[in-house]
Amino acid sequence: MLVLEYPKCSTCKKALNWLKENNIAFEDRHIVEQNPSVEELTQWYHKSGLPLKKFFNTSGNLYKELGLKDKLPAMSEQEQLELLATNGMLVKRPLVVGEDFVLTGFKEAEWEQLKG
Repeated sequence: MLVLEYPKCSTCKKALNWLKENNIAFEDRHIVEQNPSVEELTQWYHKSGLPLKKFFNTSGNLYKELGLKDKLPAMSEQEQLELLATNGMLVKRPLVVGEDFVLTGFKEAEWEQLKG
């Protein structure tokens, strides 16, 4: 399981602690230093079954500075995926990628399935 996270993010810290407390093995990846590629994001988006908007860090400063709330609806999926691949700070974190699932953000109830 791959966890893309930003070390200074308090939600990411909580998520990593939760994984460790529950003895769940994971590979850690710094989302800014190793930004996800368009190919990775496309694959994860299709695997997730989630709306593409769920992959955006809508509370982040960069999202707000770029005015993406108003711009995203007019953009194609491909344009949105390409934009996400430009900067890890645009991506909702933590982003968890497993063999048959993808989770965005940390909601403990959703993460319970990882114990399975």
